[in-house]
Amino acid sequence: MNDLKDKNIIVTGASGGIGNSIVKKLYECGANILASGTKTEKLERLKSNFENIKILKFDISDSEKIENFIDDATNELGGNLDCLVNNAGITKDNLAIRMNLEEWKNVIDINLTSTFLCSKYGIKKMLKNKSGKIINITSVVGHTGNLGQSNYTASKAGIIAMSKSLAIEYAKKNININCISPGFIQTAMTEKIDEKFKEIILSKIPSAKLGQPDDIANAVLFLASNQSDYINGETLHINGGLYMA
Repeated sequence: MNDLKDKNIIVTGASGGIGNSIVKKLYECGANILASGTKTEKLERLKSNFENIKILKFDISDSEKIENFIDDATNELGGNLDCLVNNAGITKDNLAIRMNLEEWKNVIDINLTSTFLCSKYGIKKMLKNKSGKIINITSVVGHTGNLGQSNYTASKAGIIAMSKSLAIEYAKKNININCISPGFIQTAMTEKIDEKFKEIILSKIPSAKLGQPDDIANAVLFLASNQSDYINGETLHINGGLYMA
């Protein structure tokens, strides 16, 4: 992906397992990266591992400051934005009848509303360049539903529908908005899953294994590159065959 050399890219949720892999792959392709997250220690570790990347601690739940965040991040990259990877997100699982309004709103606000706002202000930057790529990380459960995750699944399904609408609105402006929908990926989050439940999950995956963060990062590379220029409003499923659209 040599066309990513010197491209300015913001990655949110960069301090997690998938985010870390995304940053690493983009860095190896020569991109200029602004990595954002909420954990200072992990961001500092990214900066020490990857020379010249920029880091910016920011909590995307602070919706009123997202415009300033995109401004600050873009300025750190020299004033232009070529690509935005919306990877940040949370879970607050509970059965529907036990889920309180705060659990519902927190997940919707951070996963969906903040992704919308980051995209909105990112698009404003890209309109000045007359081109750009936005890549939204969703989830297989946004297509299938999942026990105890009505808030999370709604937020991820919402991102998919929103991305299609944004793609329609800005395709003529040479801005591509696509989604990547991971299945079960080997991260710190999946390591916490009970072994018996993990066996049930694996039994439903035709590939009979969990994905790796690099599987998602490689898809980001593709959608960020000019090799995906004629792809817009789509969702790339990476789940080992667990869900086939």
